[in-house]
Amino acid sequence: MNSNSTPLDLSRLKVFPLSDRDSLTRVEDILISPDVAPAPCPEPLASAIRRCAADVLKARAQGAGVILIYGAHLLRNGAALLLSKMMERGWITHLATNGAGTIHDWEYSWLGRSTESVRANVATGTFGSWDETGRFLQLALLAGGLRGEGYGVSLGRFIAEDGTVLPTDVELESMLRAEPGHPLAPARADLLVAIRTHNLPTGRIVVEHRWKHASILAQAFLNKVPVSVHPGIGYDIIANHPLFNGAVVGRAGGEDFRLFGGSVETLDGGAVLSVGSAIMGPQVFEKSLSCANNLRIQDGRPTVSGHSIHVVDLQDGGGWDWTTGEPPKSNPAYYLRFCKSYARMGGAMHYLQCDNAVFIQNLYHEILARA
Repeated sequence: MNSNSTPLDLSRLKVFPLSDRDSLTRVEDILISPDVAPAPCPEPLASAIRRCAADVLKARAQGAGVILIYGAHLLRNGAALLLSKMMERGWITHLATNGAGTIHDWEYSWLGRSTESVRANVATGTFGSWDETGRFLQLALLAGGLRGEGYGVSLGRFIAEDGTVLPTDVELESMLRAEPGHPLAPARADLLVAIRTHNLPTGRIVVEHRWKHASILAQAFLNKVPVSVHPGIGYDIIANHPLFNGAVVGRAGGEDFRLFGGSVETLDGGAVLSVGSAIMGPQVFEKSLSCANNLRIQDGRPTVSGHSIHVVDLQDGGGWDWTTGEPPKSNPAYYLRFCKSYARMGGAMHYLQCDNAVFIQNLYHEILARA
C-alpha cells in the first residue's frame, strides 16, 4: 500500500481538567421547571401536540410502548426535569440518544456545566481533550461491561450511584485464566489492560455527581426505564482521550442496539417521539424495526403495526406535506433523512416543526391535563 500517512498515537494526547474549560452552559440557567406553564403554541402546532399527547396516552392505556429518541440539544435546552416527571408517571417506556447526549448529560451531572466553543478549541487542539469526561465515561463503560450492561445503564448507574467498584488486575487475570471463553472475557480483558496501562485505581471509586437531577440517564436508571445509547467511533469527544477504547464503546452500543430492538417489539399501537435526532434516530429505528419484523415473521406473527411516529425538528420539512407520501428524488425534501426514513416505517408519521424543548414542555402539560 502506497501511503504517506500513519495512524495517530492517541496515547500521547494531552488532556486538561474539565474545570479549566470555558463551559458555555450551566444547569441553573437551562433547566425548565415542570411547574412552569409553557407559552401557548400557535395552531396548527398546538393541534399536532394534542394529537401526540392523545397517542401517548392511548398507547399506555393499551400497554404499548412509548419510545423517546432524542438528540443532545434536548438535554442542553433544559428538558431533563420534564422527562424525569414523564418517566415517573409511566408515560415514556424507553429513551434513546446518541453519544453527545451522554457527554453533556454526564458533564452537567458532575460539573453543573457543559458545552464548549468548537471553533476556538479545535484550533488549539483542546477541543474534547478534557480529562474527567473521557476518563469517567470510559470507566463507567468498563465497569458496566463486567455486568454485561449497555452504554445507557452503565453510565446511568455510574451517575446515580456516584461511582463504581472495580476488581483488581490480579482478580481479572484469574477470571480470564479460569474462563477464557466466558461471554464477559473480552470485557474483563479490556479492563485488565486499562488498569495496567493507565494505572487505574481498583476497589470502590467515588465520583460524586452533585447535579444528578439534571441527568436524564440517572433519572432513567432510578425510574427503571431502559435507556439506550447509539454512539459512533470518533463521533464523540471521549475519543480524544488516552483511555479511549473503541471496543468498549462498541460492545456497550451493541448491547443497547439489542435493548432498543426489544422496545421496538412493544410498539403495536404504541408511539415513537423522535425529537431533534436527525440522523441517529431514523437510522437506528429502521434497522431495529426490520430486525423485530424479521423475528416475528419467523415466529409466524404479524409485523409491528398501529404505531404513530411524531418527528420534531426546526427544519421546515422541506416544504413537503409528508402526509401525502414521499417526495420524488428531484425534490430536495427527499433527502431529509429524519422525515423520509420515518415516513417509510409503517406507522402514521406526523412532522412537527418546533423547538425541541418547547415541544416537550407543551407535551408534558398537555398529557398532564388529560391524564
